[in-house]
Amino acid sequence: LQHWDVFKYVTEVFILVPALLGLKGNLEMTLASRLSTAANIGQMDTPKELWRMITGNMALIQVQATVVGFLASIAAVIFGWIPDGHFSIDHAVLLCASSVATAFIASLVLGMIMIGVIIGSRKMGINPDNVATPIAASLGDLITLALLSGISWGLYKELESKAYVNPLVCAFFIALLPIWIIVAKKNAATREVLYSGWEPVIIAMAISSVGGLILDRTVSDPNFAGMAVFTPVINGVGGNLVAVQASRISTYLHMSGMPGDGSETAPRKCPSPCSTFFSSDVNSRSARVLFLLVVPGHLVFLYTISSMQGGHTTLTLIFIVFYMTAALLQVLILLYIADWMVHWMWGRDLDPDNFSIPYLTALGDLIGTGLLALSFHVLWLIGDRDSDVGD
Repeated sequence: LQHWDVFKYVTEVFILVPALLGLKGNLEMTLASRLSTAANIGQMDTPKELWRMITGNMALIQVQATVVGFLASIAAVIFGWIPDGHFSIDHAVLLCASSVATAFIASLVLGMIMIGVIIGSRKMGINPDNVATPIAASLGDLITLALLSGISWGLYKELESKAYVNPLVCAFFIALLPIWIIVAKKNAATREVLYSGWEPVIIAMAISSVGGLILDRTVSDPNFAGMAVFTPVINGVGGNLVAVQASRISTYLHMSGMPGDGSETAPRKCPSPCSTFFSSDVNSRSARVLFLLVVPGHLVFLYTISSMQGGHTTLTLIFIVFYMTAALLQVLILLYIADWMVHWMWGRDLDPDNFSIPYLTALGDLIGTGLLALSFHVLWLIGDRDSDVGD
């Protein structure tokens, strides 16, 4: 997609990519974690409880998606304008319309899929924590990227002949906000998140936007154009794995009470790496399993990219070593932070289902994009270059 006109001439769309792909961590994976916990502790057993949870949570993520999509477009305009010193009102409105429409539609589609997956998992006797968040993450990347490219391309085509279409699209989705707010406020479980759940979502969007700025700056250089195809892969895998771990730890804590209960047993200080990865604790065992999935998972993706001729980078042995090192380091850091963050939030009377995953997936985007950009720069410096880069 990086060769489409809209990505070439409105390069700020690249800044939107991690921010909007990160929405799946902010919204859908948080929704999946929240509903998985509710299902596991018996809050979705009757049809009435199930319907209340579904309507409240769907309305909530539509509010969050619209607001965060709008803020992400503002961040993309600012981050794109400051380094270049060039501002275009048409491009700014295009970014706003594309971002809000993508966020809204992606959240609607993914939210419905998540609810189906969680209900199906419960009926089949599978723990939704192990299934829902990875599906939210992987489908989130695919659907969001497809929507963003399709919508931005369509709106870009309309710029010349029908300039009013872009502001109209933007205004339409923002005008729907009051309806979703009213529905979300009627549900006690989502009312609290509607008031208190903005901080992690907005901060996470800002962190992901910095990752987007790194991506935009790197991909804009013809020498590093090959990085674009690997960015969603490394960020997606890291986000998947840490979200599963955070969701599992959160459910494990919810089994023993409510946030803030038994906080004397919850480590508020940073745990040692040994207790995170090498203890006999059930969460430590799952951290080891998730970490061991990194190499086989990425090898499959690298083989797929290579066989489809999807990138501009020849997969030499030295490239694979650098790429795997970046991926392993990213997941190692994320799993360690997750172990500390979920327990710390629990001890601070914050529900980790609502607060931890947005931060963790956004940090995954930033760390993954940063390490990948660093790897490409080091490979260029040591002479591992491709003559077809940028073709």
